[in-house]
Amino acid sequence: MARVLLIEDDQETAEEVTLELERCGHSVVCVDSGITGLAMARGAFDVLIVDRLLPGLEGLDVIKAIREEGIRTPALVVSALGRLDDRVRGLRAGGDDYLPKPFALVELVARLDAVLRRPVETRETILRFGPIEIDLLARSATRAGRGLDLQSRELDLLEYFVKRPGRIITRSMLLQDVWGYRFEPRSNVVDVHMSKLRRKVDAVNEVPLIRNVRGQGYRLDEYR
Repeated sequence: MARVLLIEDDQETAEEVTLELERCGHSVVCVDSGITGLAMARGAFDVLIVDRLLPGLEGLDVIKAIREEGIRTPALVVSALGRLDDRVRGLRAGGDDYLPKPFALVELVARLDAVLRRPVETRETILRFGPIEIDLLARSATRAGRGLDLQSRELDLLEYFVKRPGRIITRSMLLQDVWGYRFEPRSNVVDVHMSKLRRKVDAVNEVPLIRNVRGQGYRLDEYR
């Protein structure tokens, strides 16, 4: 199962793609604008499907922006712009594949699977921050060689923080980027998961790395 971010503003296409990918066992989060898509693309996803003609921010600009930030999540571009120069531009912008519209869903799934099968050397598979190491393929993490028994959501959270050391991460950011919510539920789901994560990452007698910033959120402290 892959975690897929679909950035597509055509509602009918988005629904069809989402249903087909979920039927194949994937987990899909769908957004309908380039600006929202850029924010979401910084989260914990295995692959992106990005339409080119999006409101707010063009799809290729979304991909360029995340590549400049060092985010290597594979991206499949889909677009009604299907000429040779359009496809070349999409690949040069940082896309891993380009599929012109209209397309058959079976081809979309096949291309998505092919992108996910690319050699691991071409994708960022190990994240490190101080004593923390995350293996994105094995879905495991350690601190100074000590295995961290993390649930899937806890690992997603740790990955999110390791990619943003020193930044204050608000609860709203986590709900949107990790949980995929477009609204803020009346629950303490973030605090519950963060409490569990902090207990596992920061054991007794270890320097605390994940801190609660009162009234703002959480921060992974710069390691010294």
